[in-house]
Amino acid sequence: YLPIPIRLSSCILGAFLSHKPWIETTYHGIVTENDDKVLLDPPLIALDKDAPLRYAGEICGFRIHGQNVPFEAVMLDKSTGEGVIRAKDKLDCELQKEHTFTIQAYDCGEGPDGTNMKKSHKATVHIQVNDVNEYSPVFKEKSYKATVIEGKKYDSIVKVEAVDADCSFQFSQICSYEIVTPDVPFTIDKDGNIKNTEKLNYSKERMYKLTVTAYDCGKNRASEDVLVKINIKPTCKPSWQGFNKRIEYEPGTGSLALFPSIRLETCEEPITSIQASIELETNHIGKGCDRDTYSEKSLHRLCGASTGTVELLPAPSSATNWTVGLPTDNGHDSDQVFEFNGTQPIKVPEGVVSTSLKEPFTISVWMRHGPGGREKETILCNSDKTEMNRHHYSLYVHNCRLVLLLRQDPTESENYKPAEFHWKLDQVCDKEWHHYVLNIEFPAVALFVDGASFEPFLVTEDYPLHASKIETQLTIGACWQDLSGHDNDTETVSEPLTGGSARMAQYFRGNLAGLMIRSGKLENKKVIDCLYTCKEGLDVQQVLLKNMSIRQVEFNPNQSSLTLEGDDIESFEKVMQHISYLNSRQFPTPGIRHLRVTTTVKCFNEETCISVPDAEGYVMVLQPEEPKISLSGIDHFARGAAEFESTEGVTLFPELRIVSTITLQETVVSEEIMHNLDMCEVTVVGDDLDGDHESLEVDLAQVQQRGLEISSSNVGMVITGVNTMANYEQVLHLIRYRNWHTEALFDRKFKLVCSELNGRYVSNDFKVEVNVIHTANPMEHVNNAMWQPQFINQVKHASVDLSGHNLANTHQASVVPSAATIVIVVCVSFLVFMIILGVFRIRAAHQRTMRDQENGKENEMDWDDSALTITVNPMEVLGQQIESRTRTPQYCFFNHNSDIMKGHST
Repeated sequence: YLPIPIRLSSCILGAFLSHKPWIETTYHGIVTENDDKVLLDPPLIALDKDAPLRYAGEICGFRIHGQNVPFEAVMLDKSTGEGVIRAKDKLDCELQKEHTFTIQAYDCGEGPDGTNMKKSHKATVHIQVNDVNEYSPVFKEKSYKATVIEGKKYDSIVKVEAVDADCSFQFSQICSYEIVTPDVPFTIDKDGNIKNTEKLNYSKERMYKLTVTAYDCGKNRASEDVLVKINIKPTCKPSWQGFNKRIEYEPGTGSLALFPSIRLETCEEPITSIQASIELETNHIGKGCDRDTYSEKSLHRLCGASTGTVELLPAPSSATNWTVGLPTDNGHDSDQVFEFNGTQPIKVPEGVVSTSLKEPFTISVWMRHGPGGREKETILCNSDKTEMNRHHYSLYVHNCRLVLLLRQDPTESENYKPAEFHWKLDQVCDKEWHHYVLNIEFPAVALFVDGASFEPFLVTEDYPLHASKIETQLTIGACWQDLSGHDNDTETVSEPLTGGSARMAQYFRGNLAGLMIRSGKLENKKVIDCLYTCKEGLDVQQVLLKNMSIRQVEFNPNQSSLTLEGDDIESFEKVMQHISYLNSRQFPTPGIRHLRVTTTVKCFNEETCISVPDAEGYVMVLQPEEPKISLSGIDHFARGAAEFESTEGVTLFPELRIVSTITLQETVVSEEIMHNLDMCEVTVVGDDLDGDHESLEVDLAQVQQRGLEISSSNVGMVITGVNTMANYEQVLHLIRYRNWHTEALFDRKFKLVCSELNGRYVSNDFKVEVNVIHTANPMEHVNNAMWQPQFINQVKHASVDLSGHNLANTHQASVVPSAATIVIVVCVSFLVFMIILGVFRIRAAHQRTMRDQENGKENEMDWDDSALTITVNPMEVLGQQIESRTRTPQYCFFNHNSDIMKGHST
């Protein structure tokens, strides 16, 4: 026990030391990241009521309570109780912006050892970590892309966005964006939206590249700028894409796809129906398109028409010369077209068409005619040659109408009968080529235009013609009128006589081709369609159409137009990609064929929602390799007069060969090709044939057997028909020349020319010269028997060689006496000596020697030489040494009692 004073003082002191330290209940602090000093509000100060006692009244320190608190409390002054809070390490606002923990103060107790120390209550401390602008903005994307359509202004084309890793609102916010690239028609707002400041033009710039940067609110610039690409798209216009405007077609390659890569741009419109029309313009080619350009008569035969067809507008030739001088439409590469300008009609010779046509009959013609005047324009007319001026039948146009006039011959009944048939047709005046066929089986008349049937809208009647013996005249391009005659009894108003000839009226102005009359039979529809069918046109695989959702596929008659209709765009495009152009001619007409695609589309409301413009291009048909037709064979030979006078005559082209070649441009090498011919013409060079004593002949049965036709005149012979070169060769081998009065004939010349496609390709002129060998009829000596067998043996196989050809006449052996052998030796010997010696004296001496030898041989053979003349051909001995220098055979005439009399050239 302590003494009472001591215990009393201890009680008093215990009473004084019974207080705890005191601090605020809540503190708020701020610390900047990367710093350790914390600013508290209020300051960290602990109070103790035991003060100013030592130890008990002092604050020894502060304790922080919490897990992983990155702060510590530091005592600054024990007597005042002041302390601070510090960060143990550098703080990162981006990791943790705020920290909350509790703190407690404690005093020093009763002594240095801290016995009986007192603790304050726990106060809450809230510390906010202030941000430092240590991070720069970073864009979310490495680059940005956008596509815009030209001609529009956009509120926002593309939005760029940058972020900042700083934790504070101030430093983490992007306050502005900037386009670094200068002089571009774009701007950017604070939110990163880029828009154009003016309407963009695809033709001016197809893509813009912009460099964009960003700034945070602490004015830190982005660490890396970003690239923005803006593609300019042309204004979306619905159209066909992948359409080549020029499409080259090489002849002989079959079908060619016109749109292999085509697709329809619909600008994302909801399409429910699509219709397209593809048109191939061929009106400028030939007679409306590429067709076989053989003569109309040959085409009728190719199409299966029977015989009896008469061609009234044939290509000019020696046998058909009435079209010579008639203007043509320069259709050499495609067709034979004749132009009628209103001043130059033609008269068809008598005998070409019978005067009275046997019914039924057909008239067909190709015609191109524009709007005319009020006058009639005659295509074909058969009228009185003199006096009456009556029109028996005619075909004419008048005010865009086609009219057939057909007057009946006199009959027992004089009743009215159909006489004029009228058709009102747009085709008559549209300046385009059309094919007209009239099948006439009185009183019915059927008209076909381009294969389609038309009924007459008007039929007028008239009396039959009065009986008359007046001859008629058939004309084309106008109607024959006789000034001395009466009015035409077929018309109420007489036509004025105009034009270049006073005997013509109703002139035609336009183009005609292929005018035909076929008597005895009507043309059937199959032949009519064949004549009109084009050899070029559009094509599409039918198998493909069945597998696609195409509702309608429609071609026009000549396949120059195709219409498609469907629902599914993808299927429609696939069908379009398989539409092709085809030209089946071996030698097509080169040039441009314009191509047009017209399209109509509909949307869900069955309305035309978008307009697709026409797609236009052209097919370029390249120039075909032109064939070179070559005729070759024996072009010069001689025959005895007896052969010319025989019934067989002389074959003109015994070894003729027809070859056609083309030159390949890549290799400059000629290659033989096979194709048809449609005409070969044999003409006489020099005087015309005299029918009284000469002719060209051929076996008609052989000609017809090969499907060819032949016509002859006093100038030659023409073989026509579409057939192979081999068949033409065989027929030409059969042509013979006969002359049954050859006394004054020494030679005859002929020319052969063959052609293809109505004169488009013409061969060389192959000329043949035939010489006539004249021989005498000598009197044979009785002693000739001993020489005859030897001479016949020797001469039988000999030949007269002219220009390299065998000109032998095997009949000579029987008409030349055996004594000619001696004279031949004499002649040859004389010629040899004359060439070698070359002087007159030696020649004279040699002649005396020869006379002696001849007299000796005469006595030895004992033959009667009175009035004997011998014809000798020295070329048989000299051969080609002399003959190669002169193509005309030389003959020497001798008398046994005289020297050489003369040289004669046959």
